Amino acid sequence: MIAAAIQQNLREARVWALACLLLLAAAGTAWAQGGDKPTQADWNAIREVIQAQLDAFLQDQDELAFSYATPGIREQFKTAENFMRMVKTSYQAVYRPVSVAFIDTAVEDGVPIQMVQFSDSAGAVWIGLYPMQRQPDKSWKVNGCRLVPGKAVSA
Repeated sequence: MIAAAIQQNLREARVWALACLLLLAAAGTAWAQGGDKPTQADWNAIREVIQAQLDAFLQDQDELAFSYATPGIREQFKTAENFMRMVKTSYQAVYRPVSVAFIDTAVEDGVPIQMVQFSDSAGAVWIGLYPMQRQPDKSWKVNGCRLVPGKAVSA
């Protein structure tokens, strides 16, 4: 469970995430399983995908990091170079985190969302909201990340 210290931030972030997810659903990018609740195996796989992307960022493996994004994200950025330029300039806490903790999960309108706590080099704490999308081959891909200011919690 999430510590009380960040519940308000998460409520605000969930409202934002819900609005984004409604737009995604309207665009036809909602979760391919028709709203089934993710199993523990799904959540484990989701965490592995996010961690693999974070590892690729740390190792400057741009193509590999880009490969964990959904087809819609890949189409939006066209190249790994463009994608990484955005990550490096707008998501420094994700690109080069000081610490990472997987703290909570949610499902909004059938879309699984993994919440990840990051701290950056300046000591700021951020909560990353990761909407995930199941692919036709049953793998999971990252369908964006929304960073909101947070407060440190125990994972």
